[in-house]
Amino acid sequence: MALLQIAEPGQSPVPHQVKLAVGIDLGTTNSLVASVRGGRATVLPDEQGSAMLPSVVNYSQAEASRVGRAAQALAAEHPADTLVSVKRFMGRGRDDAAGDAARAYYHLADDDTGMVRFITSVGEISPVEASAEILKVLHRRAVDTLGNELDGAVITVPAYFDEAQRQATKDAATLAGLKVLRLLNEPTAAAVAYGLDSAEQGVIAVYDLGGGTFDISILRLHRGVFEVLATGGDTALGGDDFDAAIADWVLQQLAAPELAPGNYRQLQTRARSAKEQLSTNDSTSISLQGLLPEGGAIDLTRAEFESLIQPLVKQTLRACRRCLRDAELADTVDNVVMVGGSTRVPMVREAVGEFFQREPLLDIDPDQVVAVGAAIQADILVGNRPEGDLLLLDVIPLSLGLETMGGLVEKIIPRNTTIPVTRAQEFTTFKDGQTALAVHIVQGERELVSDSRSLARFELRGIPPMVAGAARILVTFQVDADGLLNVAAREETTGVESSVTVKPSFGLSDGEISGMLQASFSHAEEDKQARQRAEHRLEAQQLLEGLEAALAADGDELLSPDECAELHGLMQQLRLAMEGQDVSTLKAGTEQLGKASEDFAARRMDKSIRQALAGVSLDALDDEVSE
Repeated sequence: MALLQIAEPGQSPVPHQVKLAVGIDLGTTNSLVASVRGGRATVLPDEQGSAMLPSVVNYSQAEASRVGRAAQALAAEHPADTLVSVKRFMGRGRDDAAGDAARAYYHLADDDTGMVRFITSVGEISPVEASAEILKVLHRRAVDTLGNELDGAVITVPAYFDEAQRQATKDAATLAGLKVLRLLNEPTAAAVAYGLDSAEQGVIAVYDLGGGTFDISILRLHRGVFEVLATGGDTALGGDDFDAAIADWVLQQLAAPELAPGNYRQLQTRARSAKEQLSTNDSTSISLQGLLPEGGAIDLTRAEFESLIQPLVKQTLRACRRCLRDAELADTVDNVVMVGGSTRVPMVREAVGEFFQREPLLDIDPDQVVAVGAAIQADILVGNRPEGDLLLLDVIPLSLGLETMGGLVEKIIPRNTTIPVTRAQEFTTFKDGQTALAVHIVQGERELVSDSRSLARFELRGIPPMVAGAARILVTFQVDADGLLNVAAREETTGVESSVTVKPSFGLSDGEISGMLQASFSHAEEDKQARQRAEHRLEAQQLLEGLEAALAADGDELLSPDECAELHGLMQQLRLAMEGQDVSTLKAGTEQLGKASEDFAARRMDKSIRQALAGVSLDALDDEVSE
């Protein structure tokens, strides 16, 4: 009789098989990757032990882009080629982003589609492509740390990201070779981290002030269910604006002329450093060396800094008040979670605590809490935690609707509706004999289409000619767990239907993504060889380090001078092979040294056994075996 192999839904039929999944916080200033290992979510550091990857990409050299600290170091020398805070440009139109681009000294290309493209030394680069470079580095870090390819990733986005910004983030992940399990709102990820670590219950406000975006979310936590009641924020407000306020203040104090782009970048970096120092000190000094001919420095006190950023902090509190009103709550909540590096500013913490009348929770590093929560959710979605003790009920940040006659917006799904969700509404024709209907999908809270964000258009054709108002056309909106939208229209009499999956107006086309992926495939062999070189170098380095320690301990005792000389000669050959690019030479050198050292390893093992058995009788050994 045949036996069936049975496994619970979502679980592997292979016992103890653990799938590899990560959570990625794609931040404006810094990005992180985290994973659940040994039942605990932790961030994954790079080779230098740093978990934070600066979200900076440099395109000053044609052969390769630089990401992270290496790119950051080139910001002053190549300001137009070094993309900083690129997240602020994701999914935005060229006209909408022109102000931020000018302030950062970026050069934007004239694009017929209206999308943002940066002019660099290697050509035009979109925010999606730059973000993909950051995600590629985090992807490689995760694979190298965990030892195998990933089964999926949860990537976080600001809660107030609209459809275009979310889809642009997902496109960037696709370019980076990541399988996206889910896009998760950053405040929700933070609540997951706190909810599971400290078992908090009740209503929680998550105040997320990062480098370039601000989010506020109100969640209700109860028995493992995370229900988002309301969300709000500003996708163009963050710590970068604090830095800019300091930099502008310095220029005003000095009555200095406009700085060159490279010098202004230097001033922004020093302003950021001053902001961080004022979190612990009452005053700091900002160096002007290299910025002005006379050099010097200017002092900034914490009180002066707080007066500069007070309007920005008040702006975040106004969003908090609106969010509480949307959630239909009083001014008090049970707990307040602080997320984002900018919440380290003492004035921010004090203002938030006073507003909510609660001491904010600071148990988890505000820079890491989002990545940690995303890693926990990824571990669940990939099937490593089949008990399913966590349910996320997120919401859409902005209303979704259709254009109707007169340029008006008919809202189909109101903002702060729990997702995933499906809503349908019936429409009809406007003219006699009308056989087609144009469907224009928009997003926003305004009543006029001209004031709303256009998401997509499609046409429903084949409507039978009828008198105006006789046709019954059902339009269905479906929003998935990632907050991405699909719209379908169906004429009920004939069954004719049409649909569209909303793609960003200012992202990459399917053709562009396919071309970029094809380019990555064409370099697959080069990438494979580079990985082999790295793996063989690591193997050789481990062999050399182990053999050096063994020779220092037992070489003089167990080897003759000729044998020692032979091993040292082979070790030197292997070091030279490590400096070259030939994989076969490196592999052969490693194997040769390994074989040459086998006899030495055997002698060391014999010595260890003799030392272990010293003073032990054979009778005693026989007694131990028999027992």
